[in-house]
Amino acid sequence: MASKENFLVGIFDNEEVLLHAVENIRDKGVKIKEVYSPFPVHGLDEALGYRRTRLPIAAFLFGMTGTITALSTQIWMLGFDWPMIIGGKNFFSIPPFIPVTFEFTVLLSAFGMVGTFLVVSDMKPYKWPRQYDIRSTDDKHVMAIDLGSNKIGKEDIRRILKDNGASEVNEKSF
Repeated sequence: MASKENFLVGIFDNEEVLLHAVENIRDKGVKIKEVYSPFPVHGLDEALGYRRTRLPIAAFLFGMTGTITALSTQIWMLGFDWPMIIGGKNFFSIPPFIPVTFEFTVLLSAFGMVGTFLVVSDMKPYKWPRQYDIRSTDDKHVMAIDLGSNKIGKEDIRRILKDNGASEVNEKSF
């Protein structure tokens, strides 16, 4: 049987209190697993120390793959594999290829970004997300702290959360 993971869950009522609490708690050396909020909180990702996403790079690479695939397929099919003279145009004429190339570029970029996001976010169809507190979808902000990854004791972390404005501190095991 797999070992259980233990978390301390701090419940916050106000997003400004949460934002200052994240900064203060990280300054004290406590590693925060994740913060859940019912709406976006401006500046929270910087306070948690998250880096800027690299999803635009993936979108560009998938888009280039779509462009190269669409152009090479059309050039091969209409220029070498089955050449036909249509309306007196050359076998290799780029302007008629542009609409199909654009659409295939957009298609591969969109599918690639969705797939990359699902893989990076570890969102599998058979994996159920952890819910630290049901109220995180209504009106409360939830901060989850993994007790196994912190060197500070449970009671010290509980006190730090309370001192930084948590209205409740609960323990949760998965």
